[in-house]
Amino acid sequence: MQASAVPLARPRQGQFRFRLDLLGVVIAALGFAGLFLPFAAFRANRIVPGEGAQLFIALGPVWGVVLLSASLLVLAVALLRTPARLRLAASLSALLLLLVLIGEAGRHLTPEGDALARVSPGSGFWVLLAAFALLAADALSRLALSPLMRIGLVLGLAAVLAAILLSGAWDALSVLREYENRASAFWREAETHVLLAFGSLAAATLVGVPLGMLCHKVRPLRAATLNVLNMVQTIPSIALFGLLIAPLAWVAANVPGASALGVSGIGTAPALVALFAYSLLPVVANTVVGLGAVPRAANDAARGMGMTNWQRLAGVQMPLAFPVILTGIRIVLVQNIGLATIAALIGGGGFGVFVFQGIGQTAMDLVLLGAVPTVILAMGAGIVLDALVELASPQKRGRS
Repeated sequence: MQASAVPLARPRQGQFRFRLDLLGVVIAALGFAGLFLPFAAFRANRIVPGEGAQLFIALGPVWGVVLLSASLLVLAVALLRTPARLRLAASLSALLLLLVLIGEAGRHLTPEGDALARVSPGSGFWVLLAAFALLAADALSRLALSPLMRIGLVLGLAAVLAAILLSGAWDALSVLREYENRASAFWREAETHVLLAFGSLAAATLVGVPLGMLCHKVRPLRAATLNVLNMVQTIPSIALFGLLIAPLAWVAANVPGASALGVSGIGTAPALVALFAYSLLPVVANTVVGLGAVPRAANDAARGMGMTNWQRLAGVQMPLAFPVILTGIRIVLVQNIGLATIAALIGGGGFGVFVFQGIGQTAMDLVLLGAVPTVILAMGAGIVLDALVELASPQKRGRS
């Protein structure tokens, strides 16, 4: 007698099924590794090598259990195919808990009344931070938030960081102790860093956009200009800073009034010139590409309406090319925020002052004092300008 086939039971609609998320597997593996690495490092002073402290030693039994349990729960959410909103809420909650508890580790490990001891985040903290941040970025990409919501999220995260700093939760950490000793210098170098990044961007935009418009009209000029700017991009940043020392020193010595304007062989002037030179290629190239992508039908319609060449450029071509030009400006800003760090090597100032001082003194917390604000500034600028590019795009405006 032939056996009848028994149909396999299928999960009902809406029934939860345990399925692994491929990126979640990587995030979970990264997070599990972080739980076994030192959560914080203790040093008797700012220079001697640190001694790693595991999770329960750094936080004590109560907070150690809290962080361990929360981390395992969030990593389980990452490992399984869960809704994007749940993944975002879990990752942001874990990031907030992690940032608060690293301050608790500083207070727990620092002996009472010891002003020389230093407590800094350990490798476990950084690995967990990377895992939770990766989970948050993945959730945000799946949710496809609107540009205004992304900008609001950046402002909200900045407000949370400011609240943690102002609350004194991180005062026991060594990077904040380095800040206390250099508070006035920190804000002075922050102002210089912003001046270098945004000043060179403004100059490159004022020069690069008209140059890109001219290159769009004159094809022989386009090839020559883009080739020269490509050659500039191949010069290493340190080499370009060094090459500018001699000519700018000559200008300061021989041109009346140049020295009074701040032009010199070392300092902010060569840094601004070098960053300006690096900024021209993305601005010019994106202007050419943006103008070249304007539909011919739009030009023909504007010409048929009797618009002059200038009217067509200002009223039709530039508005349509603006999102592409803004993309080039975004590339320049993020690039210059990072490159401005190198300006400290020639006395240009900026956050690189702390980075290179820390390297010279083998004080990694001093390195973090310059590196962390640079990373935060670059990431924030990139996200905000990405959102502005999307808002400026005619297709995105039409959908919204």
